[in-house]
Amino acid sequence: MPMLAAMLLAAAAPADPALFDRSGYRTSHYRAVVPSPPEGIRSLTDREAIALHRKGKGLFIDVMPAEGGTRLATGQWRLAEERRSISGARWFPEAGRSPLDPVIADWFRSGVAALRRNRPGAPLVVFCRADCWMSWNAARRLRSSGIRNIFWYGPGTDGWAENGQSLEVVRPFGEGRR
Repeated sequence: MPMLAAMLLAAAAPADPALFDRSGYRTSHYRAVVPSPPEGIRSLTDREAIALHRKGKGLFIDVMPAEGGTRLATGQWRLAEERRSISGARWFPEAGRSPLDPVIADWFRSGVAALRRNRPGAPLVVFCRADCWMSWNAARRLRSSGIRNIFWYGPGTDGWAENGQSLEVVRPFGEGRR
């Protein structure tokens, strides 16, 4: 019984404060178990995300970093490898980092605003990969900016593919699609 009590206490203990900034955003070790969605945001199961996608109801926002890539002064990205994502998703690489580069922050904010102008009532579904704090940060950031109707899809592209759903190559938002 003492072992069980210790395990329960460890699970309930707050996350290491050294991993978060003063505003509550994760700042390092982004690939780790994310225990729950940000406050005020509902998590979607695989089944719910797939159903929402099939109905064409959601705006899927991918925030997977551009691993080995860089954003040029022109706003275009030089990518080291392609990104395969959920069909129709809009990719905003690096939008889940903290601290967030101000140029990326403006691009993310204005890009999501433009998407919402075209589909004002559509729910935003924010994701990355499984066990990725980037999507948690980005969903929280959107909520903090006053946007509502946000969902967090924690399993991300890993969960999507594991459920037999296809992925397609995407380009960073604003660069068009291949």
